[in-house]
Amino acid sequence: MRINLPNQITIARFFMAIAFLLLLTFFDLAHRQQMIWMLDAAFVLFVVAALSDILDGYLARRQDQVTAFGRILDPFVDKILVVGAFVLLLGSGFRDEHGHSVTGLQAWMVVIIVARELLVSGLRGFSESQGKPYAANWWGKSKMVTQSTTVGWVIMSVGRWRDVDWIRVGRPIIIWAMLALTVASVVAYLFASREALAERSRD
Repeated sequence: MRINLPNQITIARFFMAIAFLLLLTFFDLAHRQQMIWMLDAAFVLFVVAALSDILDGYLARRQDQVTAFGRILDPFVDKILVVGAFVLLLGSGFRDEHGHSVTGLQAWMVVIIVARELLVSGLRGFSESQGKPYAANWWGKSKMVTQSTTVGWVIMSVGRWRDVDWIRVGRPIIIWAMLALTVASVVAYLFASREALAERSRD
């Protein structure tokens, strides 16, 4: 099977996501000074991966190279990149000597993020099985942008920009904005799926 350029970019993003997640996995706040380069590298990898997501989608549409392989792999990579980041940012490597998270994230927040992805994936699969298209909408795209922004913001708020006032003050604002859009996108997708769900319930 010949892999086109957009899918090649998606595959490259998959390997960037793995490297990014490994950096977060092995970071230890107790050795922050020696390991701060890991957060720098993770931030750069995350930004490049996020931008490549925009690029491969643009190329696939522009060159009419949308494939089933890309439709499956692209959202999968997006989810392991972003959801994986939120999960790992709750890990022991990001806790202070008292066991408190220094990321500003709480476990219940990540539960909402993961639950949203599971629900929307289920809705998309169900809707498309009924022959109804399930394209990303404005709410979903805005959610992705704010989640990506939040991940990058949190990483640098723990890393090299920890003492920058506007980074520290802005972190809870961007986290709560991200959560609000995450919940709003669930409502929007439920609304978009109402016809498919109603038709099935009448069978």
